[in-house]
Amino acid sequence: MSASIARATVRAVSKRKLLATRAALTLTPAAVNKIKHLLQNKPDYIGMKVGVRTRGCNGLSYTLEYTKEKGKADEEVIQDGVRVFIEKKAQLTLLGTEMDYVEDKLSNEFVFNNPNIKGTCGCGESFNI
Repeated sequence: MSASIARATVRAVSKRKLLATRAALTLTPAAVNKIKHLLQNKPDYIGMKVGVRTRGCNGLSYTLEYTKEKGKADEEVIQDGVRVFIEKKAQLTLLGTEMDYVEDKLSNEFVFNNPNIKGTCGCGESFNI
């Protein structure tokens, strides 16, 4: 029998504070309301799916579409009764991003306030990380 080199002790920890995990994507109240409105008359769809595609003059562009099911590698964000799924390719690029819905005199659109973006094109439709 060999001599033991180190000794290990196991302790049960009670009343341990759990740290809240940060959501990959947070939605503003305006974005939640708009998604609810968009899905209101579409009972076949369970939520919206956010992704990124290679296009535009600066590299990547966001995609947003209705979805009927959660993909195997999708990350699910549930906020105020709204389900948003993030495609695998977009998960790291969207980490810590706030999704907003903005209406003004000229346009209405979803806006992604992303702290990971290093640069955008002049029109604001594509970005790079």
